[in-house]
Amino acid sequence: MKVLYFSWLKEKIGTGQEQLDLPDGVSDVQGLLDWMKERGDGYTDAFANDAIIRVAVNHEYVERDHAVQMGDEVAIFPPVTGG
Repeated sequence: MKVLYFSWLKEKIGTGQEQLDLPDGVSDVQGLLDWMKERGDGYTDAFANDAIIRVAVNHEYVERDHAVQMGDEVAIFPPVTGG
């Protein structure tokens, strides 16, 4: 699965994208975000308040219970403000 990070998430994690194998037991967006928190300091910091994070799977914004699978492209965004 391809995972893309944007804005300050990218800065905290240290990369804009990764190619990952779907972890065992992870089947939806919330499970993926929970797993991300366990990957190390940058990830723990980036996903500390995951309630504010938006996620798109295959170019569609989705809810936390949306299924994820190998081959998906998952984009993770911080909150966006306009002006």
